[in-house]
This record gives sequence, structure tokens and C-alpha cells, in this order.
Amino acid sequence: MVSTSASRSRYAILFFTVLIDLIGFGIVMPILPFYAQRFGAGGLAYGAVLGIYSFMQFVATALLGKFSDRVGRRPILLATMLFNAVGYLLFAFAGSYWLLFLSRVISGFAGGNISVAQAYMADITTPAERSRGMGIIGAAFGIGFSAGPAVGGLGDHFLGHSAPGLIAVGLSLANFVSAYFILPESLKHELRVRRRLFDLGHIGEALRRPRLRPLMAVWALVPLGFAGYTAALPYRAIAALGWKQLQLTYLFIIIGVTAAAVQGYFFGKLVRRTGERTLVIAGTFGMALSIAAVPLVPNSAVLYLWTFVLAVSNSIFSPAATGLVSVYADPNEQGTILGAAQAISALGRTAGPPIIGKVYDVSPVTSFVLAGFFMAVAGLAAFRLAPVAHHTTAGHVPASPPAPSVPLPEPPPSES
Repeated sequence: MVSTSASRSRYAILFFTVLIDLIGFGIVMPILPFYAQRFGAGGLAYGAVLGIYSFMQFVATALLGKFSDRVGRRPILLATMLFNAVGYLLFAFAGSYWLLFLSRVISGFAGGNISVAQAYMADITTPAERSRGMGIIGAAFGIGFSAGPAVGGLGDHFLGHSAPGLIAVGLSLANFVSAYFILPESLKHELRVRRRLFDLGHIGEALRRPRLRPLMAVWALVPLGFAGYTAALPYRAIAALGWKQLQLTYLFIIIGVTAAAVQGYFFGKLVRRTGERTLVIAGTFGMALSIAAVPLVPNSAVLYLWTFVLAVSNSIFSPAATGLVSVYADPNEQGTILGAAQAISALGRTAGPPIIGKVYDVSPVTSFVLAGFFMAVAGLAAFRLAPVAHHTTAGHVPASPPAPSVPLPEPPPSES
């Protein structure tokens, strides 16, 4: 029997692991476009830096969770913590665009360890404790994203350009040392299995279902438009409003605080009144309008206002879209279908930044109109979602970790 203090130590390490991943992601967001511009990167090149992170996280999520079923969770977690440190060290001292690109390749792959952290949590909790355990990971997910941009932007402003990357390196190494001494292997040898490392059949299965097809279209188009928007927005704010790192930091703080408030308090009340389908539709059209309005904003205050609208829209969309997967899928296939939705979402996040970034190079205004168009098409697809009876009691609100309003992969369901 594992002692209570030992269990708490393991919970803390897993919380810290996910927290580091999300702080590390958030740390670079306010300063990444300025790095890219320093190396002469236009919209396409900057979009490629964003897209490759999502693609590597997509690959790693598919690979690392299943590989940990073969060799155990501990070696995968420890290795990815060191990978994270290397990626952020490269970021801190990147002297060229290609070193910056390589740093995002490494960090994106290391970020796929969230699936392994979830599997570890499933190993060490009983079914009755599992929701609480996954909630701990969800809390780390939300806190990490909210804190990361503030650490990165303020660190860059007050301590210098290499400081945010070095802070992330220190956090990753501290995570490795604590995990090395505190985190034992959770997967017994007799429970280890060999799975096909790459199997995308669940995506085709979801797309073949007429009931699921409109929802999968929503899961593809919203990340495509949103990720593309995040590639164009910093360049537009720099060119049109003269923004520096600090102004971009404030924008991400607004997004993080809004997401925490909406999903932590308001979403549960809204979904009981309207149901998930209505919130998905409202969220997509709210994001479409907020994105398409960016070229028209006359000053920073108005851009912050539209960012707030965008964050609210995304914060009601994300958990509602996750909840609809559980509504439409059969009870014995929810993990598979949610995994398919998240894989499709990751591919959208991979393609969106270079596509919209390339359009930005040709016409900045058109890039935002196109990103908003993708969102509007997602909203039209959402109208084709089959009506469902919405929830009337608090106990039926779909559980979902805080989903930040940036193109981040949501933590995938455990395969253990």
C-alpha cells in the first residue's frame, strides 16, 4: 500500500510536469514573434515555427503514450524532461532562424509527455480517485498557460532576451531531479503491452459516422482558424500598433485570466441553461467576428477588448465541444473518439499558422478575414450537429480541464 504522503508526492510531481510543459509553452509566446522577426522571418516562416510545435506534439502524443505501455512511464517522463531542457536552452541562445525552429521541434516533442503523465495518474489512482487525479492535471494545464506568458514577457523585459528560456531550462531540470528521486515506476511488468505505435484508424472511424462528421469538421476548422490567427496577430500588432513584448504579454494574460474565470465558474451555469450545441455555435461565431475585426482596430485598447470577446467565445466553445464528443459517442468508445477529435484538432493547429502566415505576407487584412472565414464555416457546420437534450443538473456538466485560448493540444485520454 502506498502511503498518503508518497501519493501526494507523486501527484505533486505530475502536477509540476504538466505545469512546466504549459509554462514553457506560454513563456515563449510573447517573445517568439520578436525572435522570428529578428531572424528575418515573414508570416510563413513564423507560422512554420508555430505549426511545427503542434505537429511534433501530435506525433509525440501518439507515440509516447503507447511506448510507455511497453517500457513504463518513468523513463519516458524523465527523458522528456531533459528534452524540454535542451529545447529551451536552444531557444535561449538561438542565433538563427533554424536554431529557433529546431528548439520548437524538440520542445513540441517533449510536450507530448502529457499523455504519459495522464497514464501515470491512471496507474496510481483507483477508479474513485481518478477524476480528482485528472483534475489535478487539468489545473496544472490552466495555471501553467496563465502564468507562462507573464513569466516570459516580464522576464524578457526586466532580465534580458535569454532570461525566459533559461527560466524554462531551470524549471525543467528541477522537475527532472525531483522526479528522479521521488517518482517510482507506476506500470507493473505484467501489465505492460505492445501496441502499434502509429495507428490513425480511429480518425477514419470517426469521420465515417454521419452523426460525428459535423463535429469532426468543427474540431478541424476551429483550430485551423485560431492557430492561423495567432500567427498573424503579433505581426499585425507590431506593424500597426507598434507593440513590444510587454504589450503582447498583457494580451496573453487577458486570455488566461478570462479562460480561467469563464471555464472555472460561468461555463457550468451556461451549459445547464443552453446545452453544449448552442455554446459551440455561439463560440465559433463569436471567434469569427473577433478575428475578422482585428484589421479594423484603431488602437491597443480596442484590440484588448476584442481579445476579451475572443477569449470568452473560445472558453465556452472548448469544453462544450469536448462535452459533445461524450454525448455523441457510445460509452465504450469515448476515449477513442475523443482521441480522434484531438488528433484532427492537432492537424488543424499544424496547418493553420503556415497557411494564414503565407496569406499575411501577401495581404495582412485578408489573413484575418480568411481565419475568421474558417471559424464561420465551423459555425455553419455546428448547425448540422444533431440536437441533444441539454443538462439540467450540475452533476451532468461535462468535465473538461481548462482549455487555454491558444492552439494547444488538449491533454489526450489515457490509453491505460
